[in-house]
Amino acid sequence: MNDHKANAPQRGDFLLIGVLIAVGLALTAFVLLSRMGGQSDDLTVVIRQDGQVVASLPLDEDTVYTVQGEDDAVNRVVIEDGVVFMEEASCPDRLCVKQGKIRYAGDSLICLPNRVVVEITGRDDLGLDAVAK
Repeated sequence: MNDHKANAPQRGDFLLIGVLIAVGLALTAFVLLSRMGGQSDDLTVVIRQDGQVVASLPLDEDTVYTVQGEDDAVNRVVIEDGVVFMEEASCPDRLCVKQGKIRYAGDSLICLPNRVVVEITGRDDLGLDAVAK
């Protein structure tokens, strides 16, 4: 019995590997193209406090919006050059400020102590609801 031949790669193995590589490259290209596609006018920044919408702003217009909460809670949301970030927050840990910038539908910034949620809603140029990171 020749065990060496039984463990050798077969023609079907190479075909399967080739198909998997092609699918992986196609998915990578799709994700990269969706990120390079830019934003459309349909993307909106929705700001909620205590679950209630306090502002709905277009992503393509530079804006600074201040959310005033109870007990002098303050969050300053900045929309600039197609991205959104929390510039200032009165919460003790300021994790919402450290989250950085968001730009795609489905992305969000959350300040738990001040009960503020900032989310981008709408559809991007490729008709995607969100892009996974």
